[in-house]
Amino acid sequence: MRILQILPELKSGGVERGTVDLAKYLQAKGHKAFVVSAGGPLVGDLTSAGVIHYALPVQKKSIFAVIHSVRALTRIVREQNIDVIHARSRVPALVAFFAGRATQVPFVTTCHGFYSRHFASRVMGWGKCVIVASHVIGRRMRDDFGVPHGKIRLIPRGVNLNEFKMRPAPPETKDRPVVIGLIGRLTPIKGHPLFLKAMARVVRVFPNVKIQIIGDAPKPQYKEELLGLARHLGLSEAVEFLGTRYDIPELLSGMTMLVVPSVGEEAFGRVAIEAGACGVPVVATRMGGLIDILEDEKDGLLVGPDDPRVLADAILRLLKNPELAGRLVASFRRKVEREFHLERMFEKTLGVYEEAVSKKRILVIKISALGDVILSVPSLRAIRQKYPDAWIAVLVGRKSRKLVRNCPYLNDTIVYEENGGRYGAAFKMARLLAGENYDIVVDLQNNRLSHFLAFFCGAPVRAGHHNHKWSFLLNRKAKEAGPALPPIEHQFAVLKLLGIDTLDKKLELWTQAEEEERVRAFLRSSWVAPSQTLVGINPGSSPRWPTKQWPVENFAELCDELAKRNIRVVITGSSDDAGLAETLLAQTRNKPINAVGKTSITELVSLIKQCRVFISSDSAPMHIASGVDVPLVAIFGPTDPRRHLVPPARVRVFWKEIQCSPCYLRSCPIGLVCMKKIETREVLDATLRFLGDR
Repeated sequence: MRILQILPELKSGGVERGTVDLAKYLQAKGHKAFVVSAGGPLVGDLTSAGVIHYALPVQKKSIFAVIHSVRALTRIVREQNIDVIHARSRVPALVAFFAGRATQVPFVTTCHGFYSRHFASRVMGWGKCVIVASHVIGRRMRDDFGVPHGKIRLIPRGVNLNEFKMRPAPPETKDRPVVIGLIGRLTPIKGHPLFLKAMARVVRVFPNVKIQIIGDAPKPQYKEELLGLARHLGLSEAVEFLGTRYDIPELLSGMTMLVVPSVGEEAFGRVAIEAGACGVPVVATRMGGLIDILEDEKDGLLVGPDDPRVLADAILRLLKNPELAGRLVASFRRKVEREFHLERMFEKTLGVYEEAVSKKRILVIKISALGDVILSVPSLRAIRQKYPDAWIAVLVGRKSRKLVRNCPYLNDTIVYEENGGRYGAAFKMARLLAGENYDIVVDLQNNRLSHFLAFFCGAPVRAGHHNHKWSFLLNRKAKEAGPALPPIEHQFAVLKLLGIDTLDKKLELWTQAEEEERVRAFLRSSWVAPSQTLVGINPGSSPRWPTKQWPVENFAELCDELAKRNIRVVITGSSDDAGLAETLLAQTRNKPINAVGKTSITELVSLIKQCRVFISSDSAPMHIASGVDVPLVAIFGPTDPRRHLVPPARVRVFWKEIQCSPCYLRSCPIGLVCMKKIETREVLDATLRFLGDR
C-alpha cells in the first residue's frame, strides 16, 4: 500500500517520533510511505529511510493556507496514487478530509490528545476509522463529538525495544548519583510546578539529587516562570532544563527514576512506557491515559495530581526501597513487551489501513412506504453478496424499522425522524450521516431528500437514478426507466452501477418467535381451530391513496360468501383503517375476525403467514404476502401491477385497464370506474381456486 501521514511539524515529541517510526516500519515491510508536514529536525530521519517528505504549511490555521494545502495535497495524492491518508492533528485533518473527498481516497485519523469542544475539533472524528491511544480518549471522542463506537479503534502507542533497551542493573554504591527526570513539553498540563514543589521536599532527604527537565518550551515566558519557581524553592543548583533532546534512550538509562506529574488528562503518556522499556521506575499522577498504562503498586506508583507532599512521599518511597523499585521495573518491562511493543502498534495500524481500503461502508436509502421497503430486500441481499465484508446500513422511516430489524444482510438500521420540521430534520440527518464516513450510497428512494442526504453524507460514490429531482447531486446515475419496468428491475438499474450483475428477485421477511406466538394466541382467542381455513383480507390502502381501495361493499359481500363455505376471514390493516373496518363489519352478516390496528408490522407478517390465501389492493400487506409466499389475490386500479408487484409463486391479479389507466391519481374524477369493474364473483372464484374448492 501507499500510505501518506500528515501532521503539523516534525519537531520533537511523541506524535512526531511515532510518525517517523511508523513510516520507517512501512518502508521496511515493502509499503511506500509518505509524510506531509511543515518540516522540522526529524525530516532527515525520514529521508534517510527512503520516506518521501512533502513540505506544506499544514500547521497554519488561516483559511487561505488551508485552501492552498488542500489543493497541493490533492495533487500529491493523485500523483503518488495514495491508498490511505492518515491525519494526526486538527488542521492537517481538515486538509486531508477535503483532499480525501476530492480523490475518493480513504481518510483515517489518530486522536493524540483531548480536544476542546469546538466545531474545528470535530474533524478528528470524521475519519473512516478513528484511532485512539487510550480508553479515555475513545470515551471523549464518543461523548464530546458523537463519534460512533464502531468507528473507534484502540491502538496503544508502542516503544521500540531495540532503541529503548533494558539497562543492566546499576551497581549498589553510595556514590551513585540520584537522577530524577521529567520528560515532556513545558506546558501547564505536564505538571512541572507540582514536580518542582515535590522535589523541594525530596532534596531535604537526598541533598545530592540531580533533577533533569527535558522538553521544549512553546512559550518562553512559561519556562521563565518555572526557572523562577526553582529559584524560589532553592533548587537552582539541582535542576537542569535540558530543552529539546533527541537522545531520550540515553537520558533514560542514566535516570534513577522518571516522574510523570501530569495535572490534566494525559492522552496516553508515551514517555512512561519508554521508561518501562529501559527499566526505569515510574511515579505518575492518576490522570487520563496513564491509568491505562500503569497499575498502581504493580508496574509503578500512582498518586493524585493535587498534592506535592504525596508525590514527594512516593518518590522517596522508591528511593529508599530498591527491592520495591526492582519489582515494579520487572513487572512494567514485561507489560511493555506484552502490550506496548512498537511492532504490535504498527501491525494494528496497518490493519486499520487495510480495513479502510478493503472494507466498504455502504448506506442504502429507502425512506418511503412499508411496501417499498419490502421490495428493497432483494437489493439488500445483492449488495451483501457483492460486498460480503462491508458494513451495510439502511436508512428507513420509523414505520419501516421493524421490517428490517432482523435482516441478515444489514449491520445497522438508521431511522429517519421527521421531527424538527422538514428542513430541520433533513439537515440533522445529513450531519449524522456525514460522521459515518460511507464509501458508497445506494439511493433507492430517488427523490430530492434522498439525493440531498446522499450528497451531504460525503460518500465518494453516490448511485441512483437520473431524474429531475436534484439527481445532479449523484455521481453515478442510471437512466430513468420506462413506466412499466417492474420494481426490482428498476432498483437493479442502480445496482448495475456498482458492478452487481445478477439479482434474485425473491422477497424475504423475518419475524421473531415471540411475535409468532402472539399471533397464534390472538387466533386462539378468536376461536380459530388449527384445522380451519383462514383467508386474510386487507380492505384498506394508504391514507394518501384512497383511489387504490376496492369498494367496501364488495369486501363485505366477499366476506359473507367465504363464510358460507365455512372459511374464516381475518381483516387486517393499520389503525388508520379502523373506520373502514367498522363500516365493513356493519355490512356483513357473518362477522370476520377484526385484526385491524391490533398487530405490529412484524406481527402482521406472522398473521399473513397463517393465511391460506390473502386478498389485498396495492399496499404494504400485499407485498408482505409476496414476501412470505402466500397465494395472493391482488386488486389494482390506478396503479400498474407491472411496476409495483413482485408476484409470489401463486398469484391472481385483477386490473381492469380502461382508457385512463394507469392514472396514478389520488382522487378520481370519474368515480373509480377501474375499481368498480372488478366484480366480487371473480375475486371469490380466484380465492376458491387457490383453496382447491374449484
